[in-house]
Amino acid sequence: MSIFRQLAFFVATIAFAAPSVMAQGGPPAMPVGVAEPLAKRVTQWDEYSGRFEPVAAVEVRARVSGFIDRLHFKDGQLVNVGDPLFTIDKRPYEIAVEVAEAEVARNKAQVELAELQVSRGASLIASRTITEAENDSRKSGLAVARAQLKSAEAALRNAKLNLDWTDVRAPLAGRISDRKVDAGNLIAGGQTGATLLATIVTLDPIRFVFDISESDYIRYQRLFLSGSRPSERGDTVIPVRVRLADETDWTRTGKIDFVDNQLGVRSGTIRARAILDNKDQLLAPGIFGRLQLFGGEYDALLIPDSAVISDQARKIVFTVGPDSVVAARPIVLGPLIDGLRVVRSGLTPTDKVVLDGLANPMVRPGAKVVPQKGEITAKAR
Repeated sequence: MSIFRQLAFFVATIAFAAPSVMAQGGPPAMPVGVAEPLAKRVTQWDEYSGRFEPVAAVEVRARVSGFIDRLHFKDGQLVNVGDPLFTIDKRPYEIAVEVAEAEVARNKAQVELAELQVSRGASLIASRTITEAENDSRKSGLAVARAQLKSAEAALRNAKLNLDWTDVRAPLAGRISDRKVDAGNLIAGGQTGATLLATIVTLDPIRFVFDISESDYIRYQRLFLSGSRPSERGDTVIPVRVRLADETDWTRTGKIDFVDNQLGVRSGTIRARAILDNKDQLLAPGIFGRLQLFGGEYDALLIPDSAVISDQARKIVFTVGPDSVVAARPIVLGPLIDGLRVVRSGLTPTDKVVLDGLANPMVRPGAKVVPQKGEITAKAR
């Protein structure tokens, strides 16, 4: 057989065998792990950022003016109600008390004299020694003397009160700031324009202030109306959990004690406040933290975050149908609970969700795969 006949025979053989070779040479189906979403009744905790604030804070100011004579505290120390903080020079106020006491004594003498004159007038009017007009004048003088005595006694009480106010005491228990005025300075007192001496803030308990978005507020109200969640404004305790910036566990617990009566027009949020114990006094006003607010209980489907694919603005998962063909499902995600992601919509309890092999380009919508049974488990709390 010539070389040309051999070549023609070889080409004809290849052409005859090509269809069968191509039919058997396609890529094999990719094995992937699949599992149904975990159906579970979950407790939702919504997270918010906020800061700690004192339950009460006061600016320490004197009620009387004068020179600061002594200081009785160290900057930043803890104080109790009634602890002395500042002493104002007492001497001018002691003199004022003595003057008021003398005025009271003088008016008492005037009252005694007027009472004696009225008593004598009662017997003299019977013998017509004095006239009715003079007797009335004596009674009037007694009434005036008694009124002047009351005024003097009130002035004495005021002088003693001013003397007491020369000792500036702590109006509440808490931590005091640094002193704003040193001893020897002249300060102004009174209701207006009084000199700021220091500030005091309470530490235990302490408040956590945060803002709730309009959408969350409406959701809470709808849950309350449906009976699924108590109201923040009712008598039922709404629990919260708080952690600091360097903490990973939600070990601090408290409750909601206030929700504002209106939403901010510009921010679209409503201010809320929780109260927590602060026995160790680690928490201080102004510290930043994260809060979890009880958002109700409901039945949910959960999947691992690793099964979720980002497709531009959408979130999707791959599912495998009865024909072992991959399909893409757009979903709406919820919070992370027990290490799994809540799926609000887009899945049913019987869907087979692809758990692994997502990085393989062969696992794509329309591809045929070999599903292998997997399992979705929640992390222990």
